[in-house]
Amino acid sequence: MEKRNPLGIVLLSLVTSFLVLTACSDPSAKSEDARTDKKEESPFNNEMKKMNDEIGEMEPLPLTSYSEEIGVKMNAPVYKEFAANGKVTVNGEIAQHAELKSGYAWIKVRASEEGPAGKQLEYYTPIENGKFKQDIHFFNGEGEYKVSVQLPDKDRENYYYDTASFTVHNVNPDRKRDVTLTPFGQEAGLALNSNSSYVEESEVFSLKGDAANLKDEDTIMLRLKKDSENWTHVIPVENGKFSFDVPLFYGKGIHELEVLVPDDKRENYYQTASTLLIDNKSERVMSPIEYADTYRERGVTLKSPQFGGGEADSTYSIKGSIDPKAEFGPETSHIYITTKKGEDEALDVIPVEDFTFDDSFYLRFGPGTYEVTLSVPEIKEKNSDYFRFFGFAKFEVESTSEDQRDLLPSRGVQSDAPEIIERAKTVTNGKKNDRDKTKAIYDYVAKNVSYDVEKYENDDFNWDDSALKTLQTKTGVCQDYAYLAIAMLRASDIEARFVEGRAGGVFPGRHAWVEANLEGEWVTLDPTWGSGYLKDGTFVPAFNEDYFDPDMDEFKKTHTRTGVAY
Repeated sequence: MEKRNPLGIVLLSLVTSFLVLTACSDPSAKSEDARTDKKEESPFNNEMKKMNDEIGEMEPLPLTSYSEEIGVKMNAPVYKEFAANGKVTVNGEIAQHAELKSGYAWIKVRASEEGPAGKQLEYYTPIENGKFKQDIHFFNGEGEYKVSVQLPDKDRENYYYDTASFTVHNVNPDRKRDVTLTPFGQEAGLALNSNSSYVEESEVFSLKGDAANLKDEDTIMLRLKKDSENWTHVIPVENGKFSFDVPLFYGKGIHELEVLVPDDKRENYYQTASTLLIDNKSERVMSPIEYADTYRERGVTLKSPQFGGGEADSTYSIKGSIDPKAEFGPETSHIYITTKKGEDEALDVIPVEDFTFDDSFYLRFGPGTYEVTLSVPEIKEKNSDYFRFFGFAKFEVESTSEDQRDLLPSRGVQSDAPEIIERAKTVTNGKKNDRDKTKAIYDYVAKNVSYDVEKYENDDFNWDDSALKTLQTKTGVCQDYAYLAIAMLRASDIEARFVEGRAGGVFPGRHAWVEANLEGEWVTLDPTWGSGYLKDGTFVPAFNEDYFDPDMDEFKKTHTRTGVAY
């Protein structure tokens, strides 16, 4: 007798595989003795009859001693070895079924040779009122198959004993790999949209299904494997349904896709519900997206992209949603995007509206490979002058665009906004060269924006601080002066960049100013210091030109440059 060890439990972070299991029964199933079946006409019936004639006198199906112990009667099949035309029905009764520790018969089908759809398929068939019935098809078509029927132990859960074994010679060349469900899949009410667990696809497999007994707060885990490669991802259940386009990352060949459902006895554990084999006909190799725990914890669903390694010109789009029932779901008003190419790094922000996001960002550092990280913001109770965010997905993008880092719009610098373009055009009207235009923009910002002392003292910084906001409110701190000046410069087709550093006397504080490219030379301008000064905690407007293209030896006595932010 074979003893079966307890069913394996799958933890979120593990990659241990489980068994492929059961399908729904067809009430029209027939026994293996199809020689007397007049209803089914098939060109392979003669082949089946010929094979059965070659086998000769058929031995009755033997049962093990355990079958006697629990009172098993096998109605079908009745022979130890026989031929079949594409299908066999296993049908039995158990007298002592109430004593069993499991409600499923475990049926294993093993091919004599490896085929495209593997070598083995397993079914868990429900035992109902002491009866079980399962139609079996043959996943590699024509050939020899060994079938074993195992039934549950009376004392230990998840232990099974051999009950009957038989050999089938399938004469039908058609391959049919049944969709099977484990007990976990059946208890979750899982039903997949595929009528076969072996399918041929190219690059992407569209998975859809029902999970009638799962709730909306539940999730389904997908685990894709090919050779030594492994990828996992969690998808939501909505109104008892789920769907996801699964990228077949690893090129041509068989990808094994496990569908796992939550283990209701352990938090953040999943159990295998079903397994599909997907034969990818495309040789394209794609990069999986790396998902962090934050993805699930904050209720993010990333709809696009579905895989990394894609190509783009100067912009790249993302699309997704936030679960309003997730922790901080209603408070998640924006998504941060970090793009990194070599030592260069940029940060962009896109809004979340009605719990969805759909926007693009620039690949500003020229051609090459970018590492992109998508993040959700920390939800803070107190004001602060910095922002923390937590990555939920990471992938790579290949860009073919030219380097336009200092001309493209960027976080806080909406140089493509009509209001910014119009104001820059008005301010620079009549100026004949870039230096004069830059000086006019410096004058405008320094004269028209007042320093927001309250914002500075209360650390009242917000993710949407920007050039547009500064243009509208006419107030801000050093970053806001810089945002507006840079936006107007870029709108005037003048390269400009946001400089980070420290400034002040004995105890210098964090500060930001601007550098503009004038005829190949980077010129410094600090419109904040050019706008006035603070006296007794109050801003005193006092425009001066000292901080437009200043003497750098003097400038460095009060300003220390630490880098450029994008």
